[in-house]
Amino acid sequence: MPDGLPAYLDALLGGRRVECMAIVERALAANARLRDVYLGLFQPALYSVGDLWERNRVTVATEHLATSIVETQMSLLEAGLFDAPHKNATAVVACSANEHHQIGGRMIADAFEWNGWHADFLGANTPEDALLAYLADRTPNVVALSLSVAFNIDRLLHTVEAIRIRFPSLPILVGGQAFRWGRCAAVEAVPGVTVLAGLDEFERRLPEWEPHG
Repeated sequence: MPDGLPAYLDALLGGRRVECMAIVERALAANARLRDVYLGLFQPALYSVGDLWERNRVTVATEHLATSIVETQMSLLEAGLFDAPHKNATAVVACSANEHHQIGGRMIADAFEWNGWHADFLGANTPEDALLAYLADRTPNVVALSLSVAFNIDRLLHTVEAIRIRFPSLPILVGGQAFRWGRCAAVEAVPGVTVLAGLDEFERRLPEWEPHG
């Protein structure tokens, strides 16, 4: 994992874009992989920003700026993801209706890509009916839903149940910051749903959902 998380978090909270990028570039120059930057800098830094926001230690404006900086960096780093060899495996990744924080879902979509999957990322606040229609048209091997804000969990649960009714055998992966403090039981009670703690667990378990043959 790259060094520099405390400095990166400090620069992120201060809105210092150039300094944030310099830290990422130093990590890459030291042979860090893209996944190392995501797991060692982006994910823990944003979790810390989210914790500070939950405790009213930073404003929503600071949280939004931090997210914007990380998303800009992700856009700059993503270019090579889609040129690498890919398997015959497709995932649809989305944030359920009312969930306006999309960066966690975008990270999972990128993780699918660097593991050789094709990932369709539908973004934040994806309406349930639009998601169901897309799944019917795309027929993916798995669908992944991201949830950052805990008070959206009822809407997520409704979406998960609707997917299960419409697509009885489709694996459903769920994760995000909202589940760091629990509340997994209701979602995991739906057959075929797996709640993942983060990108590292996602990568360890991804072979479970790869198509065979």
